[in-house]
Amino acid sequence: MCGIVGFTGSQSAAPLLLDGLKKLEYRGYDSAGIAVLSQEGIHLEKAAGKIKNLDEKIQGGATMTGSSGIGHTRWATHGAPTDENAHPHMSNGGRFALVHNGIVENYVELREELMAQGIQFKSETDTEVVVNLLDLYYAGDLKAAVLKTVARLEGAYALGILCKEEPGRLITARHAAPLILGVGKGENYFASDVTALVAHTKDVIYLEDGEIADITPESITIYDTAGELLEKSIEHVTWDVAAAEKGGYEHFMLKEIMEQPEALRATIEPRIKHGEIVLDDFSLSDSELKKINKIMITACGSAYYAGSVGKYVIEQLCRIPVEADLASELRYRNPLVDEHSLLVVVSQSGETADTIAAMKECKARGARILAIVNVVGSTIARLADDVIYTWAGPEIAVATTKGYTTQVAVMDMLAVYLARRLGRLEDGEYKTLVEAIRSFPELVQQSIDQNPKLPELAEKYHGHNNLFFIGRNLDFAACLEGSLKLKEISYLHSEAYAAGELKHGTIALIEEDRPVIALACYEALLDKMLSNIREVKARGAEVLAVVLDGNREIFDEADDVILIPRTHPLLNTLPEIVPLQLFAYYMAKSNGCDIDKPKNLAKSVTVE
Repeated sequence: MCGIVGFTGSQSAAPLLLDGLKKLEYRGYDSAGIAVLSQEGIHLEKAAGKIKNLDEKIQGGATMTGSSGIGHTRWATHGAPTDENAHPHMSNGGRFALVHNGIVENYVELREELMAQGIQFKSETDTEVVVNLLDLYYAGDLKAAVLKTVARLEGAYALGILCKEEPGRLITARHAAPLILGVGKGENYFASDVTALVAHTKDVIYLEDGEIADITPESITIYDTAGELLEKSIEHVTWDVAAAEKGGYEHFMLKEIMEQPEALRATIEPRIKHGEIVLDDFSLSDSELKKINKIMITACGSAYYAGSVGKYVIEQLCRIPVEADLASELRYRNPLVDEHSLLVVVSQSGETADTIAAMKECKARGARILAIVNVVGSTIARLADDVIYTWAGPEIAVATTKGYTTQVAVMDMLAVYLARRLGRLEDGEYKTLVEAIRSFPELVQQSIDQNPKLPELAEKYHGHNNLFFIGRNLDFAACLEGSLKLKEISYLHSEAYAAGELKHGTIALIEEDRPVIALACYEALLDKMLSNIREVKARGAEVLAVVLDGNREIFDEADDVILIPRTHPLLNTLPEIVPLQLFAYYMAKSNGCDIDKPKNLAKSVTVE
């Protein structure tokens, strides 16, 4: 969940490292630090709080000389967010500085072992154990010391290592945490995410688990944990640094909401050819597909809610049982999975720890794995049998928007594609669904354009501390994501409920002026939703309804209305969620929240 970056070359390292950390701040922002190797040794500076605190402390890097170094932005897992616990960490004698993303699960055992040998610790972190273990094993051969160190570590780690006795040289190691190398001319880099690299190079190498990179300004050499040389290909990143900038918007989240039509177009258009959905990345043969008797969808957070939409649509169109499971639950529940199961794994980053673990568990039991991810070369993408990339582009705000909607779009395409191959769709219905999916970019733009009063609605409702979302069927799936968006960036208590459950306890919480956001776009159950709206209104609730264009009944029941353009009944959730994203955004803005970096959250959850 933390972000790491490294550079070695001929330029001053500190400003480049600081720039990389700013690009990675979405991964963690409770402290930051930089270590640079100069003629005097390793110069270390770190500061609690956001990166601007470090920036001010080192005057944009001007106070730190040296042309190789490492940096870190932290999301605390071991120890409070203090200067002492901030990375990089130094070994006792000052020979090594080290940055780390991940969790070393056996650090207590290793710490006790090191303390017994007289090594003192200044922090509460697991990372300080690693850097002192490295120093213990160092006898003039840095590669050998790293190999011995990582052999002792249990858990997840991406390591960046700087040694005062090895000028210009960096070592990185990876296991179950993302790490990417940037290839330059006379300079080379490493980082947790490609967003930290694209301003300087678009040529990258994706490290796999168990790989170690030896980096100098002129070369990158990669080994496995046995010390054997590996050959790795260089890949070229196609998007530029402008994609990671705000582009004139006040917040990245607002920019990314407005980018959704473009992101959806990039996701959909290459996969619809001559009126047919073509998923070249899905290699399951017809005979193999017909043997699938269960589809499971697993993910965390918003990706899970995208999977919940997928459950309704796939089950309805394909008539195959579909389960949607939280990855953190699936991995521990001894799932009923075999070679007749298709597991669909959804993740924006492709590095979500619980999702990777659930994926490995099901794969070991024989399941076929299809991944839906945004990040090319990510761990989930590499472990899956097949991958469908969402091509949403970089998403900087912690709260996902275009990441979620492109996942839903892929889910919808997958449902129609599978139903067609299974012979469950007639030609006319198939054509209607394909054309509806193709129109997603325009529908989302309409959803934005026809709801200009969302800032006013947010101003009306933002003072309430408790809100409820209700809906039925696909609307309930959309409620889950709408509620999550609101709570994670506005810090208001918000809950999503299936509207049919109101009488089973939830209605006890409805009182005078309680805001209820009622999603009523699934018109097969509109009469029942209108009844639910009347129930909460009778108890004093204020209702903000989300309905399809042309619905006139709702104006007699709701206090406020958000209108959604009409599309196929199974596909309403995608245009439906966008105004709820904007509603959450303006609610958070009215509450003065840090929208792009909500407290206690990080973009990529790479630890359990």
